[in-house]
Formats: sequence, structure tokens, C-alpha cells
Amino acid sequence: MQCLGAEYLVSEERTPRQREWRPQIYRKCTDTAWLFLFFFFWTGLMFIMGYSAVAGAAERLLLGSDSFGNVCGKRNSPVEGASLSGQDMTLKKHVFFMNSCNLDIKDRKLGSTALCVSSCPEEQLNTLEEVQLFANTTGSFLCIYSLNSFNYTRDPNADSLCPRLPVPPSKSFPLFNRCMPQTPECYSLFASVLINDVDTLHRILSGIMSARDTILGLCILALALSLTMMLAFRFITTLLVHIFISLVILGLLFVCGILWWLYYDYTNDLSIELDTEKENMTCVLGFAVVSTVITAFLLVLIFVLRKRIKLTVEIFQVANKVIRSSPFLLFQPLWTFTILIFFWIFWVAVLLSLGTAGVAQVIEGGQVEYKPLSGIRYMWWYHLIGLIWTSEFILACQQMTIAGAVVTCYFNRNKNDPPDHPILSSLSILFCYHQGTVVKGSFLITVTRIPRTILMCIYDTLKAKNAYTATAINGTDFCTSAKDALKIASKNSSHFAPINYFGDFMIFLGKVLVVCFTVFGGLMAFNYNRVLQVWTIPLLLVTFFAYLVAHSFLSVFETVLDALFLCFAVDLETNDGSSEKPYLMDQDFLSFVKRINRVNTARGQGDKDSARTEEGTELRPIGR
Repeated sequence: MQCLGAEYLVSEERTPRQREWRPQIYRKCTDTAWLFLFFFFWTGLMFIMGYSAVAGAAERLLLGSDSFGNVCGKRNSPVEGASLSGQDMTLKKHVFFMNSCNLDIKDRKLGSTALCVSSCPEEQLNTLEEVQLFANTTGSFLCIYSLNSFNYTRDPNADSLCPRLPVPPSKSFPLFNRCMPQTPECYSLFASVLINDVDTLHRILSGIMSARDTILGLCILALALSLTMMLAFRFITTLLVHIFISLVILGLLFVCGILWWLYYDYTNDLSIELDTEKENMTCVLGFAVVSTVITAFLLVLIFVLRKRIKLTVEIFQVANKVIRSSPFLLFQPLWTFTILIFFWIFWVAVLLSLGTAGVAQVIEGGQVEYKPLSGIRYMWWYHLIGLIWTSEFILACQQMTIAGAVVTCYFNRNKNDPPDHPILSSLSILFCYHQGTVVKGSFLITVTRIPRTILMCIYDTLKAKNAYTATAINGTDFCTSAKDALKIASKNSSHFAPINYFGDFMIFLGKVLVVCFTVFGGLMAFNYNRVLQVWTIPLLLVTFFAYLVAHSFLSVFETVLDALFLCFAVDLETNDGSSEKPYLMDQDFLSFVKRINRVNTARGQGDKDSARTEEGTELRPIGR
């Protein structure tokens, strides 16, 4: 008997216990190993930051530099072995190339000597006397620093120490304050070689910096559009949804049309000679093809799902009722956005320093070259992963906070007495117990987001918002929460899932609308300045930023909907609507669920285990 009893106990222990879904009062920390991993990862990011600050010189990229190791527009430290380095260039903010019309190209690099000057010559200088007069009248010296302007016409070596004559008229171009020659024959050659003078990273950074004002304006536009969309979802109606879908369709078609028109305009522009213009043409073609495919796919989805608009409006109204009970949920994107902005500024600053990290080497003539440090490209990839993972972590913290607040309100029995400070309570639980779970979830989302086209199914399975809701309820780790959430959601999916998915699709269309109008603004802005500006990186950066901002603001509704769906499934799992086990959902939500059941029954999609349609009968989950 003892053996049988022991065997019975062993078999009982091996039998997995069914999850008891209930909000936990006493919790324990989850996924602590992942929290330590995130800490060590950020230790690596801090090392890269310190390394880039010591070895990098972002000022060389932003302000421009001469051939002797001096950064224009600031006081410099001397480079050992370079006699003309270490000069005070505070008043000399422009980079002047001595032979801008007769460039010596060595391994696709500029062989022309560069100087820091106080102003660019705006008129052509034909003789050394005119170069001397220009120096005396403007204080801008166009010959090597060691040659005094008094000796411009007397020194026998002045021809090799001064710019090659005639000096073409030039203006300071906003691309790192370089003096760009204005004569057509000089400009075309100078511009094409100037762009090839830098490697891939420098070209990326140059595109960003030359379009920085446009990028900033487009980011502000994306922020304004995201706020507008959040207000639209807050006061949603059936008419507003129809207007919204019409705007999405028009926006998609308009952006596609503009992209194909720009490509046609590029292909018929006979004046295209620069590499940047050719790359812009390729970039526009790529954007046009991708946008056309996305537009066709979304238009098909909109046509297929158009009949669920009315019920979608109702579910958004239910979600807005939850938001009304905790109005500060709408302010969560603001602090999330603020933190993201500070992090992105930090990330870009480190990237600029990494892009200029190099060792100064003195070559012939006392000139200075900077050789890239070994292993620097591996740091770029590490830095890029840090951008995606940390951004996902910040967004996941918002999702976890919102999910916790929804759980607190939903599982409150007394609907007339809402809980005090549900958002602060959710934040405290997050930071005290579940940061590791958010780290793990954001890492898995990061891993699946990079090769997203290949691992889309895994991404959908690991979609973190329901896992965070399960963690907020049960206090379990990420993988356990994801498994439990997937199990109970799939078990009760017929009641609510189709409308919930269409609600998520509507929110996604809101993000698409923000991105469409932002990209359209970018196309118009960048098209006015085709020369010396590669569209690819600035436009991709603006698109990425617009989507993240829209996602940050509109994910409030997305997280509330997903959290409500999971809470509803748990409610069906643990309660039966009787007086002993009444449902936790309020009457408006219950009425909405019954209307969904009536629709499903009318379409022949229900079965005996579906919810009953009559008022007062019990609502039972599938599988019971």
C-alpha cells in the first residue's frame, strides 16, 4: 500500500497542474537571468560609448577638417610629427580645396590639399595678386599656412603652396561647410569625387547630417500625425472609420503614384551625372516596388475585412471605457516617447563618434590621415542591435504597464469603486518583479524583427502583449506566460478573436497612415535637393522613426484590446455567470460579447459550446 501510495504521489506530481488564472498579491521576480544579461549587454554599450568618445572625433565629420589634422571652427591639439597641426581655427569655419577643378584621384580618394578658411572666394581669382588681395581684404588665406600672405607673390615656391589658378568661384555648401566650386565643369567633377572620398558609414552619416533639418521637420510631422490618430481612435465612430479607411487608401495610392512619377522623372533627366543622383534613382525604384506590393496587399485585406467595421467600432468604444476609468493611460506614450528620444540622441551621438574613430598618421608633406581602427565594424553591428533591443524594451515596458492597469480594472469586482492608481501600481510591479520578463520578451521580438520576413510566424506566436498580460495576472516568466496566454486565447478565440484581430488591423492602418503622409513629405522635401544627398538612409530613418512614434502612441489601444481579450478568456475560463461565479466583465462588455455571438450564430460559425444568445443564459467557453 505504501508503494502504491508513493507511486500515486509520484504520478500526481508528474501530472501538470492546470493554470489557476488570478491576479497575484504575492509575487516573485521572473526571468532574472535575462535582466543580468541585459545589464551585461548595456555594459558593452557603455564600453563602446567610452571607446568612441576617446578614439572618435565627430567634429571632423560635422565641422570639416583640413589636410593637417585641424578641425575647422575650433581650437585644435597638435598631432605629433605634423608641424601645421594644433592651430586655432575658431574663425576659420570653411573647408577649401586648393585644386578643386584639377583633382588628383588616388584610390578614389581626394588628393587635393584641404585648408580651413574664414570664407570661400565667391568670385574667380586669376592671379596670385588677386589671391593676395582676397586674403588681405577678407582675412581668408588660400595658401598653405606656413606661407605668409605678404609672400604670395614673392616666394618662388608659391605655385606649389597656393591653389592652382584660376581659382573658381565657390560657395559654402551645407554639407560639412565645404567650399563648392560654382562653375559647371568644376562642380560635376568635384562633387562626384567628394562623395567617393568617404566610405559607406561616412556616406550614411553625411546623408543624415546634410538632411538634418528636413529629418527633424518630418519627425515633428510624424509626432503631430500620431497625436491626431490617437485622438481619432479615442472618439471613434462608424463615419470616422470610413473616412479613416478612405484616407489610408488614398495615402497608399498617392505615395505609390508619387514614387513611380519620381522614378520616371529621374529616368528622363538627361542631366543626371553624379553617383548620388543615380543612387537616388535606384532608391526611388526600390521604394516604388515595395510600396506597390504593400499597397496591393493592404487593399485586399481592407476589402476582405470591410464588413466588420461596425463591431470594430463597438470594441473600440469598450476599450475607450477602460481608458476613461484610467485616463492617464493616454499619457503613457508621452513618457515613452521622451525616453526614446533621449536614447536615440545618445545612440546617434555614439554612432557619429564611431564613424570617425581612427588613428592619426603623418604622411608626406606633414599631412595627416586617419586610419580606421580594427574591429570598428563589429561595434557598429553591436550598436545597431542595442538600438533595436533597447527600443523594444522601452516599448515593452509601456505595454506591460498598460496591460497591468487593464488587468487591475478588469478583475475589480466592484465596478462602482475603481482601484486607486492602477498605473502606478502596475509600474511598481513591473520594476520590482518583472523587468527580466520584459527584457526577455523584447529580445525575442528583436531577434524575430531583424529577419521578419522569414520568421513572421514565430513573431506572431511570441507576440508579447498577451504574454505581458499573463505575467501581470499570474506573475509568471515570459515563456510560461506566452504558452499560457496562447493556450487560453486559442481555446476561447471564437468569441472575440476575429473582432480583436480586425481592431489590431485598424490600429495598424493608423500607423500606415502616419508613415504614408510622413514619407510623402519626405519625398517632396528631398526631391528639391537631389544633388549631394542620398535619399536612402534619411528616408529610411524618417520611415523608421514615424512608425515607432505611431506605434508608441497607438499601441495604447492595441495593448488595451489584447489585454481585454485575454482577460475575457480568463473570465470565461474561471466563471460561469452564475450567482456563485458571476462574470467580472461589466454589462456593456457582456452585451457586446452577446452581439458577437448572435452574429457568429447567424453565420453558422457557432456550435453547441458557443455562448447562448438569449438574455440571462450562461456564456460558456469552448472546450468545456
